[in-house]
Amino acid sequence: MRKLYRSRTDKQISGLCGGIARYFNIDSTVVRLIALIAAICSFGTVVAIYLIASLIVPKEPAGGMHYDFNDYGYDEQYSKF
Repeated sequence: MRKLYRSRTDKQISGLCGGIARYFNIDSTVVRLIALIAAICSFGTVVAIYLIASLIVPKEPAGGMHYDFNDYGYDEQYSKF
């Protein structure tokens, strides 16, 4: 079962957008742009949700690589290492 974590490596502020991107297997820049547009359009409500989520969502476990795998048994993002 996959679990949502804040990213330790792909972060700008708290790693929440990087963790969401990793969870849904999409580029973190897309998640950050969506969050920015949503924050502007919501007059700050999304910023409050982001801050609360940053406190609730745990950081990913230490140890370098995370343990979320796709159907092929490996994470494509880290298969280049």
